Amino acid sequence: MSFTQKKEINDISDIRLLVDTFYSRAENDELLSPIFAKRFRSHHSPLDPLYRYWGNVLLDLEEGASDEIPFPKHQDLPLTHQHFDRWLSLFHQTVDDLFTGALAEKAKFRAIRMSEIFRYKMELTNF
Repeated sequence: MSFTQKKEINDISDIRLLVDTFYSRAENDELLSPIFAKRFRSHHSPLDPLYRYWGNVLLDLEEGASDEIPFPKHQDLPLTHQHFDRWLSLFHQTVDDLFTGALAEKAKFRAIRMSEIFRYKMELTNF
């Protein structure tokens, strides 16, 4: 997928574009698709919490902001270092394809931090 015009992340529609594009790519990724299919197969609107999460992280949106802690929903998944590496690579590629600016960089930084925390909590500390 090629995007010709990049813009800054400004509002919830940009967050939705980021999340929707990333998850579409992840669902079609050879390594990630089995994980994503298992997690999202039974949920009605699985991306709504992610819109709220990233909207709160990047835009400081208080309306509908999620107070949920992301890790517990992931701790039972059979994740390896390769999954985290691919997730980060795909997330960064998606951000870079769509957006530019400070909030795009913040999104990539926050994804790195989230990956580090999840790896630590899952005792995958040799990365």
